[in-house]
Amino acid sequence: MNHTTWEPDLVSAPLLSLTTQLGESARDLVVLAEGNTSELLDDGRLAVKASGAGLAHAKSEDFVVVDIDEVMAVVDDPTTTQTDLSDVLVAAGTERPDGAGPRRGSIEAVVHAAVHIAAREAGIPDTARFVGHTHPTAVVGLLASVRAEEAWTHIVYSDEAVVVGRPLFVPYATPGLALGRIYARALREYVARHRTLPQLVLLANHGIVALAPTSAGVEAVSTMAVKGARVRAIAYSVGGVQPLSDEDVDKFFAREDIVERRANLARGR
Repeated sequence: MNHTTWEPDLVSAPLLSLTTQLGESARDLVVLAEGNTSELLDDGRLAVKASGAGLAHAKSEDFVVVDIDEVMAVVDDPTTTQTDLSDVLVAAGTERPDGAGPRRGSIEAVVHAAVHIAAREAGIPDTARFVGHTHPTAVVGLLASVRAEEAWTHIVYSDEAVVVGRPLFVPYATPGLALGRIYARALREYVARHRTLPQLVLLANHGIVALAPTSAGVEAVSTMAVKGARVRAIAYSVGGVQPLSDEDVDKFFAREDIVERRANLARGR
């Protein structure tokens, strides 16, 4: 049974604000109907932007509510197909008279759902109430280069460590079910190793996923990811990146003032 629904009243003001802010053309995070956002609801379901709706002008009607377990059951079953995933994302009874078809969650809803399953399975706090997936030109440029994975292997400046933390790099897979599977596996491995969710996920040849407990936190991570890409591109253009050492980063993360600052940024302060 398909449990995806269309419930505009459940779309919060912070989710709408985040969506339209990430869609502002001047920020160059997305164009046209690229990207998607979500919020974990109190009942455990996920409000996620519907397919085909642009971020910049999104309204509450442009979201659907999906069952996380139902979506991830498709992702984790090796016998399912892309059609199976598309089918569970359709909100039944939402056929529109203009011929646009029913409302359905973006096929990239798996990028959002996998986050919450990874946290739940590991028994760690789910610090990703809000998730924003975008395709910033500056970041995608590096993620489409021969330096893609290497570029973010190490942190390269201190504020990046504060806002972004240790990012997760995911190799390219076709958006949809194929990406969902490799993404979910990478998330589970990251959580097992670090006992926390990443704040930034880098999708090779694709874009970024920003995770935070607040909408402001997602915006901060997304913005800092763009700066990080620009810093790296400049460094590569003049001979290469000289990153911070792992030892220095570990010491930095352990400082009480940095722990407090990271927590405040995540909460949108």
